[in-house]
Amino acid sequence: MIDRRPPRRLTALLAAAAATRAATTGLRSRAPGGPGRWQRRNYAGRTVELYAGPAAALGAVTGAVALPARPRAAAALAVLAAGACGAYDDVAGEGDPRRGFRAHLGALRDGEVTSGAVKLFGVSAAGLAAGALLKERPVDKLLAGVVIAGTAHFGNLVDVRPGRAAGAVVALGAPGLLRKGAAGVLSAASVGAAAAVLPEDIGERAMIGDAGAHALGAALGTAIATGNGRAGLAVHAAGLLAAAAYGERISGAARSLGRPAKAPRRLAA
Repeated sequence: MIDRRPPRRLTALLAAAAATRAATTGLRSRAPGGPGRWQRRNYAGRTVELYAGPAAALGAVTGAVALPARPRAAAALAVLAAGACGAYDDVAGEGDPRRGFRAHLGALRDGEVTSGAVKLFGVSAAGLAAGALLKERPVDKLLAGVVIAGTAHFGNLVDVRPGRAAGAVVALGAPGLLRKGAAGVLSAASVGAAAAVLPEDIGERAMIGDAGAHALGAALGTAIATGNGRAGLAVHAAGLLAAAAYGERISGAARSLGRPAKAPRRLAA
């Protein structure tokens, strides 16, 4: 008998994209807390919506629902926690001029817990917990956690202009669509959710914010961690740690792509 069912990767991609669009529409119609809470001014001074960020997190998780329990739980934990921490920073950190890990860690040493510090430790803890679900050996658990958390933070590093973070997830996640099994499904979920928000993000009608950038990065990181053994995890972890160390340069390179900007957009925390 010929199996005429669509590949799980295609199903995951379409489910993630559809759920992201549906969640965006639902949030826009209800606007919890009022529409003003969901509006920001972007780098060019245009008023944009923030619905796309939480919607992308929900979409990425939806795309992974057909997976076995452990990778499904790892994806849900990493993506939802990263999205929640990012959303907290979007709200509580609005107007805070401090950017970058050093600034927030410096404030922590002085006894001040910033929203950026909450996001840093929250996303990192969730990444490590998700890595522990995916792998069996302690070293592999640690490396997978670093990859998941590091990719989530990388998403925020490049979120300095419209479409940069979502576009990076689509570009970096596309090769994973060739993989079979859970890694391919998770890649498809991250790409589907990112592709669904990309048109409005590039068109400067929406901003995915820290919630979307971290959630999409965590989704992609979970796919990478699932599809790699120890050697691959070590290579990815080393690259992500280097990106974190040179975060300002990474953000600057992402900012320089495309049209020159008149004013800086919010940098990664």
